[in-house]
Amino acid sequence: MRNRRPTIVGLTGSIGMGKTETAGMFARLDIPVYDADAAVHRLYEPGGGAVSGIAKAFPDCVRNGRVDRACLSARVRTDKSALLRLEAIVHPLVAAEQRAFLERAQANGNELVVLDIPLLFESGGEVGIDAVVVVSAPPEVQRARVLARPGMSEETLDHILARQMPDVEKRARAHFLVETGKGLDHALAQVKEVVSALRSRRMRKNNA
Repeated sequence: MRNRRPTIVGLTGSIGMGKTETAGMFARLDIPVYDADAAVHRLYEPGGGAVSGIAKAFPDCVRNGRVDRACLSARVRTDKSALLRLEAIVHPLVAAEQRAFLERAQANGNELVVLDIPLLFESGGEVGIDAVVVVSAPPEVQRARVLARPGMSEETLDHILARQMPDVEKRARAHFLVETGKGLDHALAQVKEVVSALRSRRMRKNNA
């Protein structure tokens, strides 16, 4: 008998909200996590699927067979046409990796999987998602976290935030919230509640 498709959870949140840490919590509960950012990193490394396409479109941003992310970021930051060219190269490759991940999860009989996608709503990636978990924190906590990163400035942060859907809107569209401003134990308890709720929902559907 063919395994049933796993329940697909979309995990998202704006920069500095604690999404990476939250994704790790799901993974520690033995739930497979697909990391879209990590997929892009692999595609940019020597031998990665995006290197040749980016070398043709942005030859100055590929060095020693590896994509220079800082160079690429600077090119697309203020040039919408460059961003669209980059997305046309990278998005199909990321989508193919995501499909392969979901196929493996189904073959393995996993009941739940998490797709960690930073710009889930902005990219329309919630299509086909069964439940969306938004990771959030108070604005002052968010800014403090991001500005503590090496090389980050107020100007750069404001530019990034301007490209992302406001947190209040993401929260309104979420099926579940994980609030990371109250410490790791509090966030982990919320993650466990999400997992329990989704497993119960799946069991009810199986028994219907």
